[in-house]
Amino acid sequence: MSQVVAARHAAACLAALALVAHPAAAPAQTDPLDEANAPLDPSAPLDPWPDLQVDWPDMEGEADGLIPDIPDTAVADAAAARGYAYRIEGLDAVEAAALLEQFRDLSTLEAFRGDPANAAQIDRRARADGELLAELLRAYGYYDALVTTRVDATPGGGFDVVLDVEPGPVYRFAQVRLPGIEQAAAGDAAALREAFTVVEQDPVDAARVEAAQAALEVELGRRGYAFAEIGEPEVVVDHETRTATLVMPVRTQGTRRFGRVVVEGRPLFSAEHVETIARFEEGDPYRTGMVEDLRQALVATGLISTVTIRPVARPDSDLVDLAVAIDPAPMRTIAGEAGYGTGEGLRVEASWQHRNLLPPEGAVTFRGVLGTREQLVSAILRRNNFERRDQVLNAQIAIAHVDRPAFNADTFVLAGGIERQSNIIWQKAWTWSVGAELTATDERDVDVESGMTRRRTFFIGAIPVYLGYDGSNDLLDPTSGFRLSARFSPEASLQSGSFFYARGQIDGSFYQPVSDTVTLAGRTRLGTIFGASRDRIAPSRRFYAGGGGSVRGYGFQALGPRDPVFDDPIGGRSLAEFALEARVRVGNFGIVPFVDGGNISTSPWPRFDNLRFGAGVGVRYHTRFGPIRVDVATPLNPQSGDPRIAVYVSLGQAF
Repeated sequence: MSQVVAARHAAACLAALALVAHPAAAPAQTDPLDEANAPLDPSAPLDPWPDLQVDWPDMEGEADGLIPDIPDTAVADAAAARGYAYRIEGLDAVEAAALLEQFRDLSTLEAFRGDPANAAQIDRRARADGELLAELLRAYGYYDALVTTRVDATPGGGFDVVLDVEPGPVYRFAQVRLPGIEQAAAGDAAALREAFTVVEQDPVDAARVEAAQAALEVELGRRGYAFAEIGEPEVVVDHETRTATLVMPVRTQGTRRFGRVVVEGRPLFSAEHVETIARFEEGDPYRTGMVEDLRQALVATGLISTVTIRPVARPDSDLVDLAVAIDPAPMRTIAGEAGYGTGEGLRVEASWQHRNLLPPEGAVTFRGVLGTREQLVSAILRRNNFERRDQVLNAQIAIAHVDRPAFNADTFVLAGGIERQSNIIWQKAWTWSVGAELTATDERDVDVESGMTRRRTFFIGAIPVYLGYDGSNDLLDPTSGFRLSARFSPEASLQSGSFFYARGQIDGSFYQPVSDTVTLAGRTRLGTIFGASRDRIAPSRRFYAGGGGSVRGYGFQALGPRDPVFDDPIGGRSLAEFALEARVRVGNFGIVPFVDGGNISTSPWPRFDNLRFGAGVGVRYHTRFGPIRVDVATPLNPQSGDPRIAVYVSLGQAF
């Protein structure tokens, strides 16, 4: 209202000036001085502007006035915060999947979609997103793209936002040039040009150019151009022809060979140990893939938080030294786990580890187990990358007390060996191990012939050997492929004289995808002991079956022959097991129906009669470090004393 009064006051002043400038226009009977001194009437109509024949606007008007009469409800509706929905129209002719994904990541409308806003705020968001969408379209080669926006109120009380797109024709490259690439070695230029996948008549797509540039960098490194440089791509657009020219200079600077490793700063490892981990030797052709492999291998030791590898040209030579800078990670780890199984009872394990107590990579672990049926204290040395990449030296000393239904044992173990390991980063196809073991064990069991409880002390020496092949697609949670492994352990035992025997075991499993969410998995295990009778062999060295990692539905080690006194299992000289399960996964959860079977025999060869079967269903929760497993099973043809329901909780799939 103050603006209206001010306008009228200004108009009145202009009218007064007009009267002074043109006194003939005033009535003869009126004294100009009196008119000037007379009070102004703010509500009086204004006189016309002199000589312009323009009427003053009707300040009281509604439809034709300068200030329309806006209803208070309309002002309130425009200022009210409401929800909104938005959509994009006109992209039917565009390959829009990737574009829309980028748009949603950057969109203001998308970011605040659940937040109510008033009409002005939503309009600003729509205009900003319209500019964003036009910019993205240009990045995909639509340089003539036009995006308009509108915001409409909906009958439901919200707002409907529309981004209307006219993409126009896509611009294409008329010429693609990589000046300098011809300086590459004979045979490399064509391969390098082929690695840069953008060619004439391709759309002027920024993402494709970036991807092609990255591929060219990889190919240059793969072919030994350690210090190659790629200039910034220059794109010149011609709007008349709707084409563009791409020029990206390349400086290859010659192929190189690997030199030596130089460790910078305070070295965690010596240069010699880093060279042991590397898959190349001095004088080998330089390959950036090998440098990246070394970086990953150093990180995989678990001793490094960050590592930087920098190529350094050796003067007057084609050799490239690698400067390795390492930031150590925390060296100590405290870990624990707990589990429960029917027949096994409760089991809690804790460990303390220093991963570089005996450098380089000499990890020492002190481990303890406290359970209803097992107590153990052990010290383990594990030296990774021993003498060669992925080769591990193991040593262990342990004291344990084990109370099983089949036997009771107090055991001292001293063992060592060498193995080729597999890990999550590099899942090996072939793995192996060979070692030696000395065991002193005092064990109680039942003499089957007399029915009397007895206690015997065994001194055992063994040379265990293992060979495995892993053709599965994942170390912890495979969904396709197969695995095979064999174990063989010749053993000498001293108890009431000396005798020799050998233990052998073969394991196989397969994983067959049925659909994107269902995997059929199967497992077989066969074992044999030959060279000695069952009763001469220490109870802890015999075969047993039953439990969460064996035949589910039965107690731990509960299958097979039983003693005549306590009806406890006594183990055997051969083993036959199999399992079949369907792994159904929905998001991070899974349902696994399964059926297991197996038996233990006193003969040295596995037998397939008198099999015991168990069936059940499991639940899986998939985490980054593997699935958490809960299985519930029941025996289908139980023996007397077998439980009706068995429950198993652990980490990882059953096999």
